[in-house]
Amino acid sequence: MSLKTILAQPWLWSFVGAVAVWIAAILYTGGYGAGGMVSAGIALAAFSVIVGTAQMFVVTLGPGNVDLSLPANIGLASAVAMKVMGGSDDRIVLGLAAAIAAGMAIGGANYLLIRLLRIPPIIATLSASFVIQSIGISYGRGLQVKPPPGFADAMSAAVDGVSLVAIGAVLFSLVIAVLLHRTVFGRSVAAIGQNARAARLANLPVERIRLLTYTLSGGLGGLSGALLAGYFRGSSLDIGNEYLLTSIAVVVIGGTSVAGGKANVTGLWGASLFLVMLLTMLNTYGVSAGVRLLVTGLVIIGVIVVAGGRRTAR
Repeated sequence: MSLKTILAQPWLWSFVGAVAVWIAAILYTGGYGAGGMVSAGIALAAFSVIVGTAQMFVVTLGPGNVDLSLPANIGLASAVAMKVMGGSDDRIVLGLAAAIAAGMAIGGANYLLIRLLRIPPIIATLSASFVIQSIGISYGRGLQVKPPPGFADAMSAAVDGVSLVAIGAVLFSLVIAVLLHRTVFGRSVAAIGQNARAARLANLPVERIRLLTYTLSGGLGGLSGALLAGYFRGSSLDIGNEYLLTSIAVVVIGGTSVAGGKANVTGLWGASLFLVMLLTMLNTYGVSAGVRLLVTGLVIIGVIVVAGGRRTAR
């Protein structure tokens, strides 16, 4: 692969941006905490990658497809996981399975809203999020269950300074890359995103693939909820709120086409690291939460404008 081809890869610049922001942050602190910033950044980026993967599959289906119910899904799944685990290490697998199952049910319900009621995905998933939040409030009211000690320790453990969560997320990304590019399902998702009508003419089961995609997205959201509850030592219905913007941001910045038909797993890591480092730098500078959200939004807009300009030029 030539240097020109490498430089043309959209994911490369997200990694470059992450390094640049990290350097700016350590220059401000005089180098204090540089290693810790990287370790913490990689661990937090791992969660963004998993949630971003869920959003990436849906976005790849084509224009208008987006899952805005992910934050509510994550919050409910965190409560389900902690309640099923009940603080016992023997029930960790059962709790994870329950969280994933709850997420898959939410994803399937999202698709049914879109398919049966013929409403746009953005409206269907946003409406579903309010219902999910209501269920979560009823289910998790007064819930103060801590994660099993072994689960909590695993979520915070590290090998040579690298979080076990991050190592697991890398392996997860490799599996997702194979799923996207080496299986019939992954190629079908891309084909539908490129041209749904042509996919139908090619006898692809378009609606079945969409159902599976939304269900997969929901399941990954459920998994994220369980993992986040372990990492933060307890469930919360608000635990997924920050991922509404983040899940979309990492997909766009990472090089996945908002027009559908093109996904980029590697870019999710670069985008996640970039956003985590950006927020860390802004926190270091003492910037308010409102300004942090504004900067994140401007970054997303800028990436979309640049990507749109490139497509026009081509």
